[in-house]
Amino acid sequence: MNHKRTQKALVVAGARPNFMKVAPLLKEADAFNRRNEGKFPRLEWLLVHTGQHYDRTLSDVFFEELRIPPPAVNLGVGSGSHAVQTANIMLKFEQTCLAENPDWVIVVGDVNSTLACTLVCSKMGIKVAHVEAGLRSFDRTMPEEINRIVTDALADLLLTPSGDADENLKREGIAESKIKLVGNIMIDTLAAHLPEARKSRILQELGLKPKSFAYVTLHRPSNVDDPQSLAAIMSSLRKLGESLPVVFPAHPRTAKMLAQFGIDNRGSGGVKILEPVGYHASLCLTENARLVLTDSGGLQEESTFFKVPCLTLRPNTERPSTVSLGSNKLTRLDRLASDLDEVIHGPAEKGQIPPLWDGKTAGRIVQAIVEFDERSRTETAAIE
Repeated sequence: MNHKRTQKALVVAGARPNFMKVAPLLKEADAFNRRNEGKFPRLEWLLVHTGQHYDRTLSDVFFEELRIPPPAVNLGVGSGSHAVQTANIMLKFEQTCLAENPDWVIVVGDVNSTLACTLVCSKMGIKVAHVEAGLRSFDRTMPEEINRIVTDALADLLLTPSGDADENLKREGIAESKIKLVGNIMIDTLAAHLPEARKSRILQELGLKPKSFAYVTLHRPSNVDDPQSLAAIMSSLRKLGESLPVVFPAHPRTAKMLAQFGIDNRGSGGVKILEPVGYHASLCLTENARLVLTDSGGLQEESTFFKVPCLTLRPNTERPSTVSLGSNKLTRLDRLASDLDEVIHGPAEKGQIPPLWDGKTAGRIVQAIVEFDERSRTETAAIE
């Protein structure tokens, strides 16, 4: 029986955290085709950008820095409520699937694009591979948690970053045959771009010395959408700024809320509020910071890789290895000031790098998808 000699996959990216995850996948698919020599079907992987993040500072600059090829399809959905954004992605992505007829759709992370595209595929009978499957915060008030749970329930191949993710999926009744531990895809991108990040001049431009400043990123609604919470955070940052400079690239959402609530930064010279920075500059700031304060999943991982003390302003994390093994600690508003003080007076380096954070995850992902297809073909042939 003649089998299809090309396996087409649509690789979906929608928001800034996704771009760092798809870059090594696209590169590895090309490398696989060069090594393959006809033994396996050729991989044709096309990038679909949903346009969930459309701000240049959150999208275009990352395509440039990460050397991601221009997307084959840009759905251009823009912003909106969760329902509106998810529905718009579904409407447009369905048309893309009808036009491209993919064998696979590869989704990453936990944004609305991840959920929307998975839902479309589940109705159309298209196989879905979920990169970063199994992560759980166990907090269903977080939209991302709903996205994770539904995506994992529907996906065909669950590519996990850590052993705890495997256990989460098994507890939810996912068949073990669908689960494959592959490691942390973010570290592939970090390792590939670290030489360029170390050439960044962001420290010189901001007048900073290594290990003598705090790096802050905050964007989650629970932190920035409430005027009292945001005011309290800024008060803690101003106090921190008396001890060491605070570098705070403001996400568009955060900047909007600071303006809307009338919270200004006058009189607090120690806090530098900036436009969002690119990936290389962000890595440079993370590696050289004395401490990191964030509510971002990616920055929890990057600071753990660099063994930089990190405080995560959230009641939970879907990346527990950054706490149990890495340099991360969860904090909350009522103890933020004391936790910041404790970090300043603690060691400048802490924790260890978790297993499979080795820069080779993309290769394991491609291999897992190829093996899944080979297994399916073997089973089909046996039935026939």
